Amino acid sequence: MNISRKQFLRQAAPLGLTLLLPDLVKASFGGSSSIFRLGLLTDLHHDIMHDGPARMQAFVAAMDKRKPDAIAQLGDFCYPNEKNLPVIQAFNESHDHRLHVIGNHDTDSGHTNEQCTRFWGIPAPYYSQVTGGYQFIVLNGNEKGSPTHKGGYPSYIGPEQAAWLKTQLTEGKGPAIILCHQPLEGPAAVDNAQEVQDIISGFNSRVVLVINGHTHVDRLQHVNGIPYLTINSASYYWVGGKYKHESYSPEVHASHPWIAYTCPYRDAVFTTLTIDPGKGTVSIEGCKSEWVGPAPERIAYNEKGFASGEDIVPYIRERKFKSPMKLKK
Repeated sequence: MNISRKQFLRQAAPLGLTLLLPDLVKASFGGSSSIFRLGLLTDLHHDIMHDGPARMQAFVAAMDKRKPDAIAQLGDFCYPNEKNLPVIQAFNESHDHRLHVIGNHDTDSGHTNEQCTRFWGIPAPYYSQVTGGYQFIVLNGNEKGSPTHKGGYPSYIGPEQAAWLKTQLTEGKGPAIILCHQPLEGPAAVDNAQEVQDIISGFNSRVVLVINGHTHVDRLQHVNGIPYLTINSASYYWVGGKYKHESYSPEVHASHPWIAYTCPYRDAVFTTLTIDPGKGTVSIEGCKSEWVGPAPERIAYNEKGFASGEDIVPYIRERKFKSPMKLKK
């Protein structure tokens, strides 16, 4: 049973949160007062959803209005192949400054990292890119070789990449934003999350925040003063075969059977992040939707370490991270 529109708005409206950025980050802005906007989309899962192209077009249309300085998709986007070129091109052609992060499902069905780099137009599975004075450090959390791997998809930042990350933070200039598909803290984090956190924490004078997708939840945590932000999926929350159910018509489920393992969102969910050095704030635009079919709590879902109605929600909350001191112009 769906919640009413009134109930949904009551739950989603009081979402303005103010939290502290690292004390030293202001110095890395070099006195700049220019506002920077980043459009964010993650976990579209075009190859699972029946309406992936429509969700992508909703994102493109919104970004056309908001005019961000760059856009990023945080993984589990679509298989990198000829069939999916319309979705890939829709994203790539919508902005000159774009970032792609490789998710664990982007290489399903025999697809490869090399195909991701070629079809998406990125230099490597992990890379650094400077846009608008910000160093974007894009990680690949899908590496093999974890000494604590316990099955399932690899979720690991290998030694070579970890050393590369430290070098990027050591030698780079200006404020840094770190992107990874998998979380680097909390439930479902990469196997060596503590190691990666230790590297990042050594540069809290540069790192503005860390952003990930993967878990399909709306979540914010701080590690040693650095915000770690999880962006919700554009499409659904995965509940798995134990909770298999139908949310759409029989025709949709016949053509896209994996949807039965999800609780879908009615609308595409995405956000725009705004950094205002003059005010010392980072803001996340709220994006509201509602469940199609039963919400996870209605099917007694209670797994993965996330709470239904708190982390597991069909929207992105509006948030504001406020620096304790105003950044000088």
